[in-house]
Amino acid sequence: MNSIGGYFELDLQHGNHFHANALMLNTARNCLEYILLVRKYKKIYIPYYTCDAILEPLIKCKIKWEFYHINIKFEPIFDYSLSDNEAFLYTNYFGLQQNCIINLYERYGSKLIVDNSQAFFAKPMHHVDTFYSARKFFGVPDGAYLYIDKYLDINIEKDSSISRMSHLLKRLELSPEDGYLDFKKNEQLLCYQPIKQMSLLTERILSSINYELIKIKRKNNFNYLHKTLSDNNFLSISLEQDTVPMCYPYWSKNGFNTRESLLKEKVFVATYWLNVLEWCDPKNIEYSLAQNIIPLPIDQRYGEDDMNRIIKIIQNGKI
Repeated sequence: MNSIGGYFELDLQHGNHFHANALMLNTARNCLEYILLVRKYKKIYIPYYTCDAILEPLIKCKIKWEFYHINIKFEPIFDYSLSDNEAFLYTNYFGLQQNCIINLYERYGSKLIVDNSQAFFAKPMHHVDTFYSARKFFGVPDGAYLYIDKYLDINIEKDSSISRMSHLLKRLELSPEDGYLDFKKNEQLLCYQPIKQMSLLTERILSSINYELIKIKRKNNFNYLHKTLSDNNFLSISLEQDTVPMCYPYWSKNGFNTRESLLKEKVFVATYWLNVLEWCDPKNIEYSLAQNIIPLPIDQRYGEDDMNRIIKIIQNGKI
């Protein structure tokens, strides 16, 4: 029985999820674990250039894995045939690799697994197990979506996000710096969690978002940066009509100095991914990508003034 009256909760709009037809789980890595449990793969091929969190479900499920390399266009360097109990996982880097995914599907069909953690708005392909991470794109502490056509016959507990909200609230009321340690703590709390249903809090937040407006803002910001920075960007990238990017990946001649200049001016940029520097030799392209690519923010919080600020910092440093 629902309560009537009393104090108010957070006043969030009731809308629709962007991935309304997907399974709603707690984390992207648990989406992969779900896939592995359903499909019963014995081995999976994964890219060197990816987050080390991808290993967690492989370890939990005791699945063998083998790394593969990519080229400068983020395309797999891989010419093996897959056996019946093997799968090929590909990351949709920065949300810009949908054409590559189409080509991989033609090769591997339903044995392809797509990691769309960096591509929230990318459409899933039929008969391809595909998962998404919500917190890479929105202010939520957790939450992920999974497209799969076969399901586990188990009861899955519903997650609770109450204890994982502090970094979001501190960023809103205080500053990014004040919430950063809480953010790092939350990232650790998500490690080795069991598969759970998405929490009600995260569900409600994600169903209150204006996704169409966000798509427009992200694409506009990406194109604005690309117009100015593309000539000095070592990456050959473009934005297809239906593509919504996570960030603007910028590789300059001196990625370290670029990063330091931006951080000094409080433009916070991540590194994708530090573990790659441990996994790969400096001569590997993945090492260079992790060391030099600057994922410039282009998300829905920002507009042209913010993009101009980023451009000015980069141009003033002549890097």
